[in-house]
Amino acid sequence: MKLIAIINVIAWSGFWAFGYLAISANGFSEAQIVTAALLAAGGLFTGIIAYLRLARSAESSGYAKKSNQMSAADRNRAHQQGSI
Repeated sequence: MKLIAIINVIAWSGFWAFGYLAISANGFSEAQIVTAALLAAGGLFTGIIAYLRLARSAESSGYAKKSNQMSAADRNRAHQQGSI
């Protein structure tokens, strides 16, 4: 859990740092801008995945309340009754 949290922080930091470099690039070559954009995209996707795993583990451990989603059986029963 702590490792995922550390990965989350590093990934979002990389996203913001390299995203800023990619957007505000003055005097950089095209290859440097593309590299910064790819590193920012990698940070974005890694950060999202790590955040979702942290949220899921917080719900399953009881630290955070469960999301208000219907179970598959309740959803199927509601569809059969025509209320959804």
